[in-house]
Amino acid sequence: MSHNTKIINQLRALVLLTQTEEQVARTRISQARTDAVRRELTQNADNAAKRSLEITEKLRTLGGVPDVVTPAIGKASALLKATFEQAAPFEEALFTDLQLEHQLLDRATYLKVLADQAKETGVRQLAEKLITAHKATVEWLTVVLAEEAMGGPAALVPTPLQKVAGGVARAVNAPVRFVANTVNSAVDTAQHAVDSVQRAGDETSERIGAVANRAAALTEAVRETLTAGRGASLRKAETIARREGNTGAAKTAKTAREELGDVSAAELPIKNYDDLSVSDAVKAIKGLTTPRDIHVVVHYEESHKDRSSVVSAAQTQLAALAKEAVGVSN
Repeated sequence: MSHNTKIINQLRALVLLTQTEEQVARTRISQARTDAVRRELTQNADNAAKRSLEITEKLRTLGGVPDVVTPAIGKASALLKATFEQAAPFEEALFTDLQLEHQLLDRATYLKVLADQAKETGVRQLAEKLITAHKATVEWLTVVLAEEAMGGPAALVPTPLQKVAGGVARAVNAPVRFVANTVNSAVDTAQHAVDSVQRAGDETSERIGAVANRAAALTEAVRETLTAGRGASLRKAETIARREGNTGAAKTAKTAREELGDVSAAELPIKNYDDLSVSDAVKAIKGLTTPRDIHVVVHYEESHKDRSSVVSAAQTQLAALAKEAVGVSN
């Protein structure tokens, strides 16, 4: 097979993957924790769209037949990916995003070598541009995963269904057969859903989206109700444990409350937090050095004041800690 034919094949594959990348970025916009992240994801999606056009144009110059089907396939691939993700924990969804970016990066690197061998300067320049873009996205996703591992606040937030899936995955630390049956059931259910989407088309997708939105609203309402009940129970358990001198149990109960965001201003790692202006709160957050402290402050902020710039500052501070943890330079 000639270098030219290999280049054309890789360009076609890159168009398909880049279209999928664009759609994935657009589905992630609704999961952005802050406006800054939302703008970044929107820009990433727009840049992916531009890259797909550049790849298509380069394909034409090499005599490749423009693929009018690929954009639809890319959109469908992203829809299927999002559908399956609803049955998986949040971190697993991020890992599949990362796999996509690694494949794009690897193919772009391979394309660069092919272009060198074929003396195709224009293709080489395009490949280098793709490599730079995908390296940046791989780094970003790696940091988001590190943020999630640290307990948040991550740049992206899980959907209500992903929160449930994550809780189930953590709870079911059980026999292998039970896990296998659960996975098989989830896959079978997801496959039926995908088949339905494929048969019914966009109209069915819209109906599924409406049902999912109603389910999400119900899930959030249930979560808030359960959180309130659990918070009260944990406070009582912590009080009893401290009274009986069981510091270990008291600490466990307090940690659980912090995970739920059920803390008072006096328990925050920042003194007189409720009296701080936005700028002072941001400054204080920049001084926090542990993921746990940031996590507690964000939960309190989102539950009481919900100032976007303060939450954004906390997410940025955690991102700095996450970059240090995974060895990413700023």
